[in-house]
Amino acid sequence: MQRIPDGCVDLVVTSPPYNIGKEYEQRREVDYYISWISEVIKESARIVKPSGSVVFQLGNYVANGRVYPLDCLLFASFINQGLIPRNRIVWAFNHGLHCSKRLSGRHETLLWFTKTEEYKFNLDAIRVPQKYPGKRHYKGPRKGELSGNPLGKNPGDVWEIGNVKNNHPEKTKHPCQFPVELVSRVILVNTDSGDTVVDPFMGSGTTAVAATLGSRNFIGFETDAGYVEIANKRLADLTTKEVA
Repeated sequence: MQRIPDGCVDLVVTSPPYNIGKEYEQRREVDYYISWISEVIKESARIVKPSGSVVFQLGNYVANGRVYPLDCLLFASFINQGLIPRNRIVWAFNHGLHCSKRLSGRHETLLWFTKTEEYKFNLDAIRVPQKYPGKRHYKGPRKGELSGNPLGKNPGDVWEIGNVKNNHPEKTKHPCQFPVELVSRVILVNTDSGDTVVDPFMGSGTTAVAATLGSRNFIGFETDAGYVEIANKRLADLTTKEVA
């Protein structure tokens, strides 16, 4: 990321390794882990434009049965870079590990920060259907008019999106893959067509796929050659399907 010039990208969105010892991850002590991810946050703040956003999707660091929520541990690192907090989004899903000595985890979080007070926010791009789409005002000067936005409602800060388990159509060999729908929503609301999205931990290429589907440019970083190969294949398959 050091090779990217200051203030030249529109969005940094990523899901960092959770330090759980799977495949390419090397288990680190929590303090070292926080220091490592904090450096990535520092670079993210540097490269994003004044109108841009930084969004990290975070889970839990678990060691010896103790749960450390990474969004809490890393929040100060974002603030220390002068980033402005906008939302703590709960990503709720129905499937995950079953725990016997604590409640089973069924959510993770997304921390959304902006560089300045003047930032892109395309709410219309991610509106969801109204619960009562035909509801109208029943009195007052707007009597008879639709009471809700015809494009749908604000999705709120709890997003119910299924996670990528073994039987999911998007599933690759990556152990902690996040769904295209999740990152697509982040990209659509924070960027415009033709903007540039960066993922410091590209993994199997989900951000690249979502960016391509949304007509955005992308830059991704990944140390595992196997995952790079998977990401490239997903992009190639996407192009083939679009042409077909």
